[in-house]
Amino acid sequence: MKDRIALIGLGQMGLPIATRLATAFDVVAFDISAERRELASRHAGIEATDDLIKLDSEAVIVVSLPNPAISRSVLQQLAPHLHEGATVIETSTVLPDDVREWQRMLEPSGVRVIDAAVLSGVAQMEQGKATLLVGGEDAVLADVQPVLEAIGGAGVERFGALGAGMAAKVVNNGVAHAVMVVLVEAFAMARAEGVALTDIAKMLDREDGGLQRPLNHRIMQRMAAGDFDGGMPLEAARKDSTLALAMAQRSGTPLFATQAAQTVYDIASGTGLGRKDYSAIAQLWEGWTDRGLAYGA
Repeated sequence: MKDRIALIGLGQMGLPIATRLATAFDVVAFDISAERRELASRHAGIEATDDLIKLDSEAVIVVSLPNPAISRSVLQQLAPHLHEGATVIETSTVLPDDVREWQRMLEPSGVRVIDAAVLSGVAQMEQGKATLLVGGEDAVLADVQPVLEAIGGAGVERFGALGAGMAAKVVNNGVAHAVMVVLVEAFAMARAEGVALTDIAKMLDREDGGLQRPLNHRIMQRMAAGDFDGGMPLEAARKDSTLALAMAQRSGTPLFATQAAQTVYDIASGTGLGRKDYSAIAQLWEGWTDRGLAYGA
């Protein structure tokens, strides 16, 4: 691995990645925007260019682009010019299948690929407190570990084979965005009933509250072990969900995600899971996907 790193993309996340890389390496960075290149050039250790092919001699190429289509197009242009043994690190948020496609596309040139999804936000990247979620072959990851550590100042978390890091990022974002809807619904219900939002937030964040308890107990202890006996019956959870819907209806508070969740409990009850712990809704997905969800399944 050389002391100079190539970077493709100087956008909202790409520029902070470039500045992080520049703390440990010389960086040559490509972007089509003259404005973004000028911003990058203000930082010591970063050489900005509008010539994509100028990156062809670098052993490590970090990609940070807006969407999969742009990543595909840029890598297709660059592929014939890369030398054997080079490594592409995809940090853009793309699908796992996209990263595996990049590998198939670049493999004939002897170029290796890993995925290193950025879990954190722009501010955390700028502060050197970002976390990377990575996937790929052990040998490739070992070769570029110093590069990953320069980007992911808060840690580099390995998730498995190529594409696993992106899968984890997509799952995380899906959860975050769905939970955001549920939380807004919750605070709208609380506001309608005159309950202080700060009090609700503290309650939800407790170990036995509505955010942590489902993850740490229902998922990591119940579902992970396939243990659905005892606990809070699904029928009781269904009743509580019904009460939330009734309270919201009386106050005129629209619910969307909470209403959809109620449907799952209705289905589970109808399939005979009513006396199981309410984490037994996981068994619905096990049946629908024909894949076990318990640890080691």
